[in-house]
Amino acid sequence: MLGRPKFVLASGSPRRLSLLNQAGIEPDALRPADVDETPRRGELPRACANRLARAKADAALKSVQLDDELRGAFILAADTVVAVGRRILPKANLVDEASQCLRLLSGRNHRVYTAICLVTPKETFRQRLIESRVRFKRLSEDDIQAYIGSGEWRGKAGGYAVQGIAGSFVVKMVGSYTNIVGLPLYESISLLGGEGFPVRFGWLNAS
Repeated sequence: MLGRPKFVLASGSPRRLSLLNQAGIEPDALRPADVDETPRRGELPRACANRLARAKADAALKSVQLDDELRGAFILAADTVVAVGRRILPKANLVDEASQCLRLLSGRNHRVYTAICLVTPKETFRQRLIESRVRFKRLSEDDIQAYIGSGEWRGKAGGYAVQGIAGSFVVKMVGSYTNIVGLPLYESISLLGGEGFPVRFGWLNAS
């Protein structure tokens, strides 16, 4: 797109892309990073999210540096962690993982942390960590089995997607909703705008 700097989203997540589009921003490229997202032994949720967001930003930067079209682009990376206390829940890929997550979340409060990491055209890094609190209703075995059957949980942190069926499990939410989906919009757009990216460039033809 002419008239603004290049912008790269270091993610292949349809949810993150959709949220950026909602804010009127269309990335010039997606550069999902192949990063091992396994928490380190004893690693706290906040530290894990921050470390992985930075690792994804680093990987995307290396890719962009090799691309003449994208060199000097703004790069935005993010990582979302769901935690009960100090315990980090997995990004569920197996039925057993998702079932365990849902049983743990049933009737309880949990926290969702998303770390965002922005790489500027001068290759400086800016990071922020956003926290939201969520309380689930008490889930019956029928709730859990039916949700497992939906398949919506696959690859989702904590074994659920709040923007889908699991939104009906939420009794209370404190903090950013878009953070729980996977990309806190207010903080992301503020970070981009603060570093000189024209965040309103695409608004004229957004309707």
